[in-house]
Amino acid sequence: MPLPPHTHTTQPPLQDRFGRQVTYVRLSITDRCDLRCVYCMHEDMRFLPRNQLLTLEETARLGRCFSELGVTRFRITGGEPLMRRNALWLFEQLGAQPGIEDLSLTTNGTQLARFAQSLKDAGVTRVNISLDSLQPQRFRRITRLGDIGKTLSGIEAAMRAGFRRIKLNAVILKHRNHDEVLDLTGFAIERGLDISFIEEMPLGLIGEHDRAEAFYPSDAIRAQLESRFELVPTIESTGGPSKYYRIVGEETRVGFISPHSHNFCADCNRVRVTAEGRLLLCLGQAYSADLRRSLRAHPTDDQRVKEAMVAAMDLKPRGHAFELGGTPVLVRHMNMTGG
Repeated sequence: MPLPPHTHTTQPPLQDRFGRQVTYVRLSITDRCDLRCVYCMHEDMRFLPRNQLLTLEETARLGRCFSELGVTRFRITGGEPLMRRNALWLFEQLGAQPGIEDLSLTTNGTQLARFAQSLKDAGVTRVNISLDSLQPQRFRRITRLGDIGKTLSGIEAAMRAGFRRIKLNAVILKHRNHDEVLDLTGFAIERGLDISFIEEMPLGLIGEHDRAEAFYPSDAIRAQLESRFELVPTIESTGGPSKYYRIVGEETRVGFISPHSHNFCADCNRVRVTAEGRLLLCLGQAYSADLRRSLRAHPTDDQRVKEAMVAAMDLKPRGHAFELGGTPVLVRHMNMTGG
């Protein structure tokens, strides 16, 4: 059943102590995934009991509250969000919220062959698909469980569905896949897709590699690209941390997400909500607020929930504390945080 309509109230925007207004929320709806990517989680990952997760109705209620506080963009993440039963209902609810300009999804692509057209019909505007290698055996090593054929089929299904934009996300690791930067870019160009290259983020203990040893900076990736393509800086943005370049003569945009080499905190407009309802004020800090408690303590009073959201803005730090050789953010892996 759809949520009842809710009238808008006068409310100050979600603005932190440094004058940054939050207009973009990433909502994780599960920590579960059908892959075990080496940069994301431990091979023997233990997932949350289902009774600790927000219900989809609670997540939709959060979405309504956020939209009434000036949020215009939602991204649904996980884990793998399409593993959550009835996830399409949530997309429909969020897509129907007044003032929402962009509803997007981050996925590993394995379920897109089934769901791409339904997601488009539900109001999803953009899709980000993880693709770290084009080599089947290497793809399986990086994902530990992955069949590249499923992800490639998912990309094709997304293209047929006709989303506004489709972007590939590639986490680049030295001596693992850094030699595929040009091949991955060529793959994107051939299909008219965007691609972002991501520096690994130190979240949780992963056990597979030393993050400092595997670090491959965005500047090195850009140097590889400029050996073959002409890149032109652009002020285009999708609301996230990617800094984009146009490839001359092509439709493809290349983005760089560089938490280590080119800090993007100064203009941060984002917060995340974990699958268990914790509002994370920063990807690289432990500051958070318990929205699940507010939701369940006030099941019919959205104003109290919004007050908790507004109060949490005072916890948002100036920037993250990622250190390649330091202690990772141990309280959560990337699958718990939401991509």
